[in-house]
This record gives sequence, structure tokens and C-alpha cells, in this order.
Amino acid sequence: MSLEGKSVLVTGAGKGIGRATALMLAEQGARVIAMSRTEADLHELRDHIGCEVIPVDLVDAQATRVAAHKALPCDYLVNNAGMTVLEPFLDASVASLDILLAVNLKAPMILAQEYARDRISRGQGGAIVNVSSNASWVGWADHAAYCASKGALDAMTRVMANELGRQGIRVNAVNPAITLTPMAVKAWSDPVKSEPVLRRMPLGRFVRPEEVASVILFLLSDAAAMINGVAMPVDAGFAVN
Repeated sequence: MSLEGKSVLVTGAGKGIGRATALMLAEQGARVIAMSRTEADLHELRDHIGCEVIPVDLVDAQATRVAAHKALPCDYLVNNAGMTVLEPFLDASVASLDILLAVNLKAPMILAQEYARDRISRGQGGAIVNVSSNASWVGWADHAAYCASKGALDAMTRVMANELGRQGIRVNAVNPAITLTPMAVKAWSDPVKSEPVLRRMPLGRFVRPEEVASVILFLLSDAAAMINGVAMPVDAGFAVN
């Protein structure tokens, strides 16, 4: 599973799963190109692992494409950046849907397009991992726009795997259940809220960011050379209960 000497672009690298992925990649000897909206997070990460940093607001499609060009060439791409807005379905706004689609779907599309075009022009293969969610198949209350964006990301992942796989570029998704990022720790600290969900997880606890990161690294590596087009649950067995 060695990624020694490989260069990997990771979006949303400042916090949570993205940061855990960047740290694990650096430990494996990879060169990390980190994208995030928050420059302070990028600077802290750069001080820690010596990565290249590219600040960008992925809501802006043109800025995203420019940032992609700055990051290239690189060996692998991790489309991790994402956001959510909590609204009951009857109150869900078009504005919320637009911003979630911009970050959770359009930005991964743009970054993958530019990455794949560069790899193909060089006659090289590669690998992309899109960080999705079990929200792509679970109808979480108050998450209509988020669930829709992640379901669309899974669908796009399958198309990318079909088309880009023929060019030697594997594309897969990881689909974590609730993952204990700093934001999630606050959101799920109330046992009244968390216990019913934990009862659906046979392993009995929420996911840790580094546990998602380890699956991302596996899917990037040659150890996953024949895995293409999957949506990999990282959910403590939530999907089987």
C-alpha cells in the first residue's frame, strides 16, 4: 500500500477526514497538495507536514478550475471537501441546494476533469477517490440537499469509473457514516440523539477520521488495482442493520 514518492491533491484538507488523510499520506512518504477555504488551517498543516497549500473557495467554479491547474501535475486526487446545511424538507431552500451542489458535486467534477485531462495528456493512469457519505442512500431527516448532493456524487463516480477507467484512471467513492470530526463531536454529543443511531451500528461507535483516511489510501494504492467504481461503506455495519 506504499504511496512513497507519489503526489496527492487533497481538497478540504484543513479539518476532519481531509486533514487525517493528508497526515496519513505524509506518513507514507507522499507529497501532499492541500486545498481548503480556510488559510489558517492550511498554514498549520503546512507547518506540520511541509505540504504545498492552495487556498480556494470551491463554491466558485472558475476559482476551482484555476486552483486545479495550480495543483497539477499530481499522481492522485482525493475529492474530500464537502459541506452541509440542515433544513427540514418543507423549508429546504433553492439557495441551500445550489451551494451544496456547488461544493459537493460541481467542484469534484471540475477537479477530476482537470486532473484526468492532465493524466491522459501524459499517457499516465491514476486514481481518484470521491469522499461521499452514507447519506447517499439513507434519508437522514433535515438533510435533503446534502443527501441529494451525495447521491449525485455517487452516480457521477460510476460514470467517471466507466469512462476514465478505460484511460487507466480508477475512480471510487468512500461512504462514511457519522464521522467524529470536530463539528460532528459537538453535533452528536447528546446521548438522546446519538444512542438511537449507535444502536444501528453493530460495531457500536461512530467512525474516526483516520479510519476513513486509511480506506482512501488503500483505494489510491496499487493494492486496489482492480477496484473501480465502488461506493465503499465505512459505517460500522450501519447498512446491514
